[in-house]
Amino acid sequence: MESSVNTDCLIYDHRVPRTPLLRTGRLILRRWQHGDREPFAAMNADPEVMEHFPATMTRDESDALIDKIEAGFGERGFGLWALEIAENGQFIGFTGLSVPSFAAHFTPSVEIGWRVGRSSWGHGYASEAARRALSFAFDEIGLREVVSFTSTTNIRSQTVMQRIGMTYDPVDDFDHPLLNEGHPQRRHVLWRMSTETWRAR
Repeated sequence: MESSVNTDCLIYDHRVPRTPLLRTGRLILRRWQHGDREPFAAMNADPEVMEHFPATMTRDESDALIDKIEAGFGERGFGLWALEIAENGQFIGFTGLSVPSFAAHFTPSVEIGWRVGRSSWGHGYASEAARRALSFAFDEIGLREVVSFTSTTNIRSQTVMQRIGMTYDPVDDFDHPLLNEGHPQRRHVLWRMSTETWRAR
């Protein structure tokens, strides 16, 4: 599928130190550790956490996702950082940047995403970490645009997208190409953040 997005969005400043540890007032965004695997697998097996994904994940599938994320760090210098509470070191999920693996009208692109364990919902952690990841994307590696997408039914994630200042246009709605026709989660919304919007916030 031909993309309408300039591939310049994937160009970033290689002079920036690769895979930095990022901090916010309450959180640390860091590379993955072996001790993250068990709580991450428990999170991915939780039907409420995975409500808007096609299925929950087995332990092997969860571990494979960590391995894939870590490989992405090595390839690009950014990725989905493991997320921990600074005060006590508790692992609560991930937040960060990734490159979608499918073709759509907005690809190639860089996506911001998050997944937080149910016990950590309602504290604003996803929004706080996402703002730090956006700062890294725009201020430190110089991306021109970041997108985020989810199923139309995932109101919780759409609220985070709105809260961090992303913009939505219904014309960008799309059918996820990796989900079969008729799948209840196939229809997705797309939110965008440009470097101009970020700097004018």
